[in-house]
Amino acid sequence: MSPSPPRATDHVADLAAFVQASPSSYHAAAEGARRLVAAGFVEQDEAAAWDSSPGGHFLVRDGALIAWRVPDGAGPTTGFRVLGAHTDSPTFKLKPRPDLGAWGWQQLGVEVYGGPLLNSWLDRELGLAGRVALSDGSVRLLRTGPIMRIPQLAVHLDRAVNDEGLRLDKQQHTAPVWSVGHRGLSVLDHLAEVAGCTRAEIDGYDLVAFDTAAPAVFGPHGEFFASGRLDNLSSVHAGLVALLASEGSEHIELVAAFDHEEVGSGSRSGAAGPVLADVVSRTLGALGATPDEQHRALARSVCLSADAGHALHPNYAGRHDPANQPVLNGGPLLKLNANQRYASDATGTALWRRACRRAGVPTQEFVSHNAIPCGSTIGPLTATRLGMATVDVGTPLLSMHSARELAGTEDPGSLSRAVGAFFALGG
Repeated sequence: MSPSPPRATDHVADLAAFVQASPSSYHAAAEGARRLVAAGFVEQDEAAAWDSSPGGHFLVRDGALIAWRVPDGAGPTTGFRVLGAHTDSPTFKLKPRPDLGAWGWQQLGVEVYGGPLLNSWLDRELGLAGRVALSDGSVRLLRTGPIMRIPQLAVHLDRAVNDEGLRLDKQQHTAPVWSVGHRGLSVLDHLAEVAGCTRAEIDGYDLVAFDTAAPAVFGPHGEFFASGRLDNLSSVHAGLVALLASEGSEHIELVAAFDHEEVGSGSRSGAAGPVLADVVSRTLGALGATPDEQHRALARSVCLSADAGHALHPNYAGRHDPANQPVLNGGPLLKLNANQRYASDATGTALWRRACRRAGVPTQEFVSHNAIPCGSTIGPLTATRLGMATVDVGTPLLSMHSARELAGTEDPGSLSRAVGAFFALGG
């Protein structure tokens, strides 16, 4: 049987701590690595000989984290149980030459990353987080405090906004203010101070905006959980908790937390890149697998692609399928799509139901309204690249791609329990 999971309240509290430690994909990978090291996992240097010894291993590639446990007695045809997720979220990325200003204001040039709900980022105290590359070749993570805000135009100056709707120009209306009355001030000076270096030492940066408000549990029965980056840190966290709680299985258990899913996954740390295939092939190779044996191992492998999905919105019920209407705290989603935007099929569905029964958690189906095409996930990419059987699942949310998304307090822990049961399934 899978190990006893933490209570829902404890799981959500730990998820909140994980989100707060992970304002960027680079921080998420670092926080995951910190937890793995504390549990005895060993970091794999990609430039070194591959370690296939029994036990826990991990690597960090930019904003991606891959962690796996090799069981005792693993051989060249041992299969994998993979939990795939992603570390990035829709946001704004700091542009080169970021300092803007007019009429006494100091503003920042930012570029839209992915598909955020733009209006949800208005009137929030935002920080910047990510990494800076220095002239000596080193890389440092940094995060600021609340230093900027995208202020909305007052209703007195836009009398039609509540009747005709808010329309935001991505260039003109999203530049945050970060100071006033300090002409000549550069955000790079502030970032250098936070990073503990000089401005001249910063040769490059990957920095994104994040909402500095803390996650919160609320509702008369504590049934709601509001936080930034639940899409998709809720899945990353669920996978790590399940992996660290696992008592081992006959398979190689693996959590793949990719970067850049929100912009198509096309990078060396994204699901369309080589990182998962590299780990799989090098692990099997170090176990002595021939090319044929590697294919046999992949034929025994399964991936759960875990990404947040849509709960029914009570104010927009007509946007959802009339028969499949998942709700918060109704259990993690099984995501299905006839056009293969999700990779789930009948056999994958049956495997997922087995895992949920073993874990003692409910599950719900999500399928799109026919007139409203759904997005996609890393699931079809993984199935296509590796030929691995893949099932798409995830935590139901409202306000997906908002700066502050909404989950139920029961569902994240239920997902983690189901993932733990999936890792333990034989066959």
